[in-house]
Amino acid sequence: MIKEKINWGILGCGKIAHTFAEGLSFLPSARLLAVASRSGERAAGFAKRHNAERSYADYESLAVDPDVDVIYIATPHNFHFEHTLLSLDHNKSVLIEKPICVNAKETRKLIETARGKQVFLMEAMWTRFLPAIEMIKNWLKDRVLGEVKMLFADFGFNFLFDAESRIFNPNLAGGALLDLGIYPVYFSTMVFAQFPVDISSKAILGKTGIDEQSAYILKYGNGELAMLASTLKALASQSATITGTGGSIFVPEFWKARKARVTIDGKKSKMVEPDFEGNGYNYEALEVMSCLKRGELESKSMSLDESLMNMQIMDSIRQQIGLVYPFEK
Repeated sequence: MIKEKINWGILGCGKIAHTFAEGLSFLPSARLLAVASRSGERAAGFAKRHNAERSYADYESLAVDPDVDVIYIATPHNFHFEHTLLSLDHNKSVLIEKPICVNAKETRKLIETARGKQVFLMEAMWTRFLPAIEMIKNWLKDRVLGEVKMLFADFGFNFLFDAESRIFNPNLAGGALLDLGIYPVYFSTMVFAQFPVDISSKAILGKTGIDEQSAYILKYGNGELAMLASTLKALASQSATITGTGGSIFVPEFWKARKARVTIDGKKSKMVEPDFEGNGYNYEALEVMSCLKRGELESKSMSLDESLMNMQIMDSIRQQIGLVYPFEK
């Protein structure tokens, strides 16, 4: 039976959870039913702000709520594995905030569990579902650039150092790569749709041991190159440029893309800005609900196989730069 409304639960009540809840409010077929935090007061305040009917002071109560159809995991990276397993074990469909996990080993386990239990699972790479990105994917499919040869993309902000913050704390899987570098890595996978044949990485490790700046060159099987970077110490251009034998695509602020400029043969150039609704997070939520209503267990646009491939790429980068989190040892 296809439900008129999909009941959402949100596990974790931090900043990203608020953004996602706002995104749900733009979808008539979505209802934020329940939220959970380790703090009952925080959960109740979140529920009141976003008009959720139920709030819980522990995560298991959310996972066992029989009326919740799908849970959005909004806790820090290092808790994604634990909290997703909890949800899957209670047969709840899950959307996990990126990165899906901290490493490929954890990711494989989640995928095996979801597929074994035949429960929906998807990584919340919100960029992938934005109208401008969908437009770019169609341009690439139609080969408007000819053969794509190179990608340049960076992402970064100048964060105030705080050793205890999620960004800089190794116990919370901090660092530029998993928090920011994931955007150019996933963009590269979208463009080239294959695992690189060679990965070359460099990083500056800070006083807490995490990568404060990192850069990586990915080489692909047909001679393509992706030059990518992320930083916690500078305001990067946050742009992406895709170049091909017949033209280029420039995407300002690609991680939250609203528009893109396509140039063909170095002459015809135009900036295209498709219609955009909500705050952007509504598009990934809509993808989840569309899959559930069709009875699909995975998204074709953000597949579990791709999530695993991206995590393997980032594992390789971390191995090269010497970044191992304390809880991995």
